[in-house]
Amino acid sequence: MTRIKGGTTALKRKNNMLARAKGYRSNRSKKIKFAHEALMRAGRYAFAHRKDKKTDFRQLWIIRLNAAVRETGHKSYSAFIGKLKKADIALDRKVLAQFASERPEIFERISKQVV
Repeated sequence: MTRIKGGTTALKRKNNMLARAKGYRSNRSKKIKFAHEALMRAGRYAFAHRKDKKTDFRQLWIIRLNAAVRETGHKSYSAFIGKLKKADIALDRKVLAQFASERPEIFERISKQVV
């Protein structure tokens, strides 16, 4: 059996890494070691920020809901959510925030049912 050297595979791997690092500044887009380091770090940040995005959106929905709830005459967001649960209305914060911003008339009907 003849010997096969791994040069083409290694070169392909390196070129793919440099292609993924295209657009990075300085050595990070030109040298293998720096590109690999930058890609590993970027991957960690991307993973963490995908998780953070969920938290950020939930906070945004809660802020929007709080403003809308106070306009309809309720005391606070937390009191409104508590009354929602007691009234067995199973709408999540995302849907409620969309109603509050895009369809205020529907949100008003929901808030009247809660009182």
